[in-house]
Amino acid sequence: MSDGLLVFNSGSSSLKFGLYVVGGEEGGLVRRYRGLLDGLGSRPHLLIRDAEGKVLDERAMPEGTDHTAALAVVMDWVEQHLDGLELAAVGHRVVHGGPVRAQPAVVDDALLLELEALAPLAPLHQPHNIAAIRAIARVRPQLTQVACFDTAFHRSQPMVAQRYALPEEYAERGIVRCGFHGLSYEYIAQSLPYYDREAAAGRTVVAHLGNGSSMCALLEGRSVDTTMGLTALDGLPMGQRSGAIDPGVLLHLLQHDGMPAEALKDLLYQRSGLLGVSGVSSDMRELLASDTEGARRAIELYCYRVRIGFASMAAALGGLDAIVFTGGIGENAAPIRDTVCRELAWLGLDFDPAANTAHGPQISRTGSRVRAWIIPTNEELMIARHTLRRIAA
Repeated sequence: MSDGLLVFNSGSSSLKFGLYVVGGEEGGLVRRYRGLLDGLGSRPHLLIRDAEGKVLDERAMPEGTDHTAALAVVMDWVEQHLDGLELAAVGHRVVHGGPVRAQPAVVDDALLLELEALAPLAPLHQPHNIAAIRAIARVRPQLTQVACFDTAFHRSQPMVAQRYALPEEYAERGIVRCGFHGLSYEYIAQSLPYYDREAAAGRTVVAHLGNGSSMCALLEGRSVDTTMGLTALDGLPMGQRSGAIDPGVLLHLLQHDGMPAEALKDLLYQRSGLLGVSGVSSDMRELLASDTEGARRAIELYCYRVRIGFASMAAALGGLDAIVFTGGIGENAAPIRDTVCRELAWLGLDFDPAANTAHGPQISRTGSRVRAWIIPTNEELMIARHTLRRIAA
């Protein structure tokens, strides 16, 4: 009987999962199927494909299906489709691992308590990550579970990039810039040599653009800076999150408007970003299809902040060899890449609009001093690789 690894990647509005068979190529792993239950909280939809892309299951879920209900549906489907595999372990994307953890860890009671204490810093993700771990522990208590932290990849950053300009006592309490989307950036760093060896050995800025968006400066494949901070609110505007905002605005809302902390949290996490600016949607696909002034305004702001992000990350690297687009928007929204890249000529990018429309993978012209790429991310495979290494250690 072959061993299988089950992986979970719970986002703010989606639940991705996959089953991998131990053995073969791809880092010692072969994917048997991969699923996505997205639109959670609004119009949920389940899609599961096998390794060749054949649809195994596709259906609309009841409107308003949340993460807990989604997990129950997925686990029921997995249990019915193991097809002779014996699960060796389950790997989880855990968004917040804090400022210390730099490696995946086997889950135990002490780790769960540690992760629960971090939940207020990642309220859209951490509770769902923990809920998945606890749910599987109830069903299969003897099954090893491995937590793979989105913050771990950024622990290679120099301290100057992690610090806030606050008194030392706050840094000692762990109030530092942790960064997120680390599993995605780690996968891109490992994949980049297949596309651009010079960039992989040099200076690359990766833009993970999706419902959650951030950017990372890679030096020889290591994170040296990123746009997100202690929480996943900082940096670029996102689907419903504000991104970077003047702290004085928050003080004004608290002190002058008397806004309760919970209302402020709801504003920053749920009612801002693309949704707040557009008044139309948090989904970039819907905004690009809309002819409203709000949609145009949200797209313009998003692209502007992404351009600024590229400049900021390039400054952290002291130069630039390549840029990479990944994530749902980065991989699929050609108009967003077009708008951003046309304004990056000053960085040395000779953009190729035709290649961009064809979705690359290279979207810069031959001879461009700075190359531009579209590289699909695969956080689930990264989780599976970490899980296999951890249980084999």
